[in-house]
Amino acid sequence: MVEIKEVSTKKDIKRFVNFPHKLYKNNPHFVPFLNIDEVNKFNPKKNESFDDCIVKCYIALRDKKVVGRVAGIIQKLYNEKTNQKRVRFSRFDCIDDVEVSNALFSTLEKWAKENGMEIIHGPMGYNDLDREGLLIEGFDQLSTFEEQYNYEYYQKLIEAYGFKKEVDWIEYKIFAPKEINERVDKIAEAVKKRYDLKVVKPTNLKKFIKEYKDQFFDTLDAAYSKLYGVVPFSDKVKKAVIQQFNLILNKDYILTVFDKNDKMVAFGLAFPSLSKSVNKSKGKLFPLGIFRILKQIKAPNSIDLGLIAVRPEYQNKGVNAIILSYLINGMIEKNIEYAETNLMLEYNSKVQTQWDLFEYIQHKKRRCYVKNIK
Repeated sequence: MVEIKEVSTKKDIKRFVNFPHKLYKNNPHFVPFLNIDEVNKFNPKKNESFDDCIVKCYIALRDKKVVGRVAGIIQKLYNEKTNQKRVRFSRFDCIDDVEVSNALFSTLEKWAKENGMEIIHGPMGYNDLDREGLLIEGFDQLSTFEEQYNYEYYQKLIEAYGFKKEVDWIEYKIFAPKEINERVDKIAEAVKKRYDLKVVKPTNLKKFIKEYKDQFFDTLDAAYSKLYGVVPFSDKVKKAVIQQFNLILNKDYILTVFDKNDKMVAFGLAFPSLSKSVNKSKGKLFPLGIFRILKQIKAPNSIDLGLIAVRPEYQNKGVNAIILSYLINGMIEKNIEYAETNLMLEYNSKVQTQWDLFEYIQHKKRRCYVKNIK
């Protein structure tokens, strides 16, 4: 028999957060959240997204042991933007048992209907910088720190409840070139000259963030606003995002492009890959996790391409070549073996073709599901 329990106490939250560690124990491909960050994600006093979201979490119990979990997120800003009544399912983890998964989704659906929702979709998080998408290809690949790993049977469980595909994302592994690409460098220089653009790289990270954080989010919103699942960032959430990523930012992997009026028109942001260190530390910062992370930040052999954004008015004008030029040269200079892209919508050919300058493989695919509950 399966019992579904609403997460309401500190003990429940701990069980909710710790369940994946038990489910994926000894799985070499799983990279957990940092425990402290994940606990704070479900604390209204610590997570500014609660200003714009209604959240409900559940755990499934069998013989008093946790066998599954799921979170429901009503993202009010997204619903206002799309004029829809959607709830996102997030943090879905479950043993290979359709009775458990059905019980979780049935409880979530009931809560969604009570709140006037008509559609469930997911996996999706609080915003576009939260983990999203169900892994449907690439189960033998190490997950990045920014994205979620899941077992292959999850797809069967989700589809058994009546969910259908809404959209897929693909991911590439980009291998470092052996030599500088002079053609890309020439294109980058020509684009800078043609549009009177300049490149700015941080020398002091703290000062750089303070000076340019508002322009960074303005550029991000402008570039990504029409993409699937994206919501605008409130001032509180912007501040929280900066604090969250402060630990893993490295000034050597940040590039910004400005016009003659000092307006940011594009940026590229990569993170030193933390997958191996976080995996080894089981998501714990202390006592040794923080040292493993700092070591990997200082001298990574791979990087995660977190975000590349170009304002709409500068898209299709070669501005991407500026970012790619610095990326190629930086990977060679820093002896980076490979980079992993973030999620790219399957139909976004403009983004995908920019990687033709590299040797690459498509090594992962993720899916967002949808179910009408009206």
